[in-house]
Amino acid sequence: MSERTLTLTQDKELTREEMRTRDRYLTPAVDIFETDEGLTLIADVPGLDKDHLKVDIDQGVLTIEGAAGHDDKGERLFEEFAVAGYFRQFRLPDSIDPDRTEAELKDGVLTLHLPKAEAARPKKIAIKTVH
Repeated sequence: MSERTLTLTQDKELTREEMRTRDRYLTPAVDIFETDEGLTLIADVPGLDKDHLKVDIDQGVLTIEGAAGHDDKGERLFEEFAVAGYFRQFRLPDSIDPDRTEAELKDGVLTLHLPKAEAARPKKIAIKTVH
């Protein structure tokens, strides 16, 4: 992926990640694909349903945040692993149209379709033959 399309959150200009709570978070693994129509981001968020997952775009920053938790059915007597949420941010290129973004969640995999604005899409120009 080219640097022009996406910048990871470690970008010093992006300070909002520092604003999150001190709760423990995992960084979900993502794959990102670019086509002429836009970007597709696929993130692993196992254990989450749509009610515990938040995806938003604010001022060009895509945020994926999930709150993991136990659905305890009784008193916990022993615990060996800590439950963590998910948090990841990306700075999106200006060519993305946030109003047309769509999200799907299936089997712990979040898929985001981030279409490019019409003006940013490549256009083919038909060539006329002149006699």
